[in-house]
Amino acid sequence: MPLSLHAAAIPQLTHALKALGAVLDKAEAHATALRIEPNALLQARLFPDMFALARQVQIACDMAKAGSCRLAQMEVPSHPDTETTFQELQARIAKVQALLGSIPASAIDGGEDRMVTIKVAGREMSFSGADYLIRWVLPNFYFHVTAAYAILRHNGVPLGKGDYLGAA
Repeated sequence: MPLSLHAAAIPQLTHALKALGAVLDKAEAHATALRIEPNALLQARLFPDMFALARQVQIACDMAKAGSCRLAQMEVPSHPDTETTFQELQARIAKVQALLGSIPASAIDGGEDRMVTIKVAGREMSFSGADYLIRWVLPNFYFHVTAAYAILRHNGVPLGKGDYLGAA
């Protein structure tokens, strides 16, 4: 049986968001234990021209939300980027997880060849549904999840590969 578009998208995005939430829990606990100002981690970045941790989490959530909604031909809900605490980022993750859980397989499956057009930096890009997921949504989503993990690991949060994979 071939892998459906829904099965290729929703379970992976949901699982990685759950792992990201657990990583943020560890980061918050680490900050508390070492009396580190949480904002120091939330605003940390790997290099000055890269986004800070909070923004990486927001973008990962946006990729999961927008990608799934577009594949399902649903309106993409707006989530303002106002989170400034670990709790607010966790609430954003939970909101996106709930949205993903509400999208039925029937809304996505069969859309492998349906065209998805997005605007990036003022330029329109068009993909088949399958290419949109495989070449755009998943790589961008995992890029930002990985950046969030790397920022925290670089700042001393005791994380391992199992945390990233959601296995620990």
